[in-house]
Amino acid sequence: MKKNPKRYTCFFIVLVLAMASPVLSAEGQDNNPHEAITFGTAHLSTGVTLEYAERGHGKGKAIIFLHGYTDSWFSYSGVLENLPPQYHGYALTQRGHGDSDKPAVGYAMTDFAADAVAFMDYMGIQKATVVGHSMGSVIAQRVAMDYPQRVKNLVLIGSVADALRNEVLVGFYEYVLTMVEPVDRAFVYDFQASTVYNPISVDFLETVVDESMKVPVYVWQKALGGLLVDHTPELDSIVCPTLILWGDKDDIFLYNDQLSLDQGIADSRLIIYADTGHGLHWEHPVRFVADLVEFIH
Repeated sequence: MKKNPKRYTCFFIVLVLAMASPVLSAEGQDNNPHEAITFGTAHLSTGVTLEYAERGHGKGKAIIFLHGYTDSWFSYSGVLENLPPQYHGYALTQRGHGDSDKPAVGYAMTDFAADAVAFMDYMGIQKATVVGHSMGSVIAQRVAMDYPQRVKNLVLIGSVADALRNEVLVGFYEYVLTMVEPVDRAFVYDFQASTVYNPISVDFLETVVDESMKVPVYVWQKALGGLLVDHTPELDSIVCPTLILWGDKDDIFLYNDQLSLDQGIADSRLIIYADTGHGLHWEHPVRFVADLVEFIH
């Protein structure tokens, strides 16, 4: 499905991811290989239960995937399918999204970041590579800033440090505040389709929309409000190696946003995908996995 402006063109965006206390391990669970994508729920110390998908060997290097605004674990389905088995990937469905808990409050980026670390505690992961897309990338920044000892590598896809002054997001937020239940599926379809530049599977896009339709209006509003923050002054506190990936047809977060990240994070590398939109891991999952593995190898 090519990028195809429709009646909501002016709003294209955003972003528009066992209960016993385990012994922490740098490499994740010891004996539980997952050759295919499997699913579970994690009851976190932050008070929420999150759905997650995983794939890989228990002794592989742990990777935590954080999805974008109104997405779910499914955002990384193509990534998990292509991830080499020696890596253990965990794609979370974050609070308020998909089939995870949807509390009335708690949608600041710090709340999402605390969930990510609580998930690592729950799974017995001491240190992991943290990957975030769009809103998930801002959450990933927060994890690296607030819990530096838990982040081995940081990967930011379609990211931004200062969302507070992003005209696209601010304009979209003004619209989202007017939304009421039920959410219009045609609006959600147009919103999600607007984030890609190259054709993607119709089935994939429809499933993405299905997942977004699980998000109640109050989460659309509170999560986007929580995203409108400026992390620029704190970028120098990110001390882990960082990979910044950006599609040059991304009209949500722009090239200057990537330069700000690259200049603000001491140990960073920027890779630009030509003729690619905001969801580059949707458009090019194989290439994305190759870049990810090369970076963390």
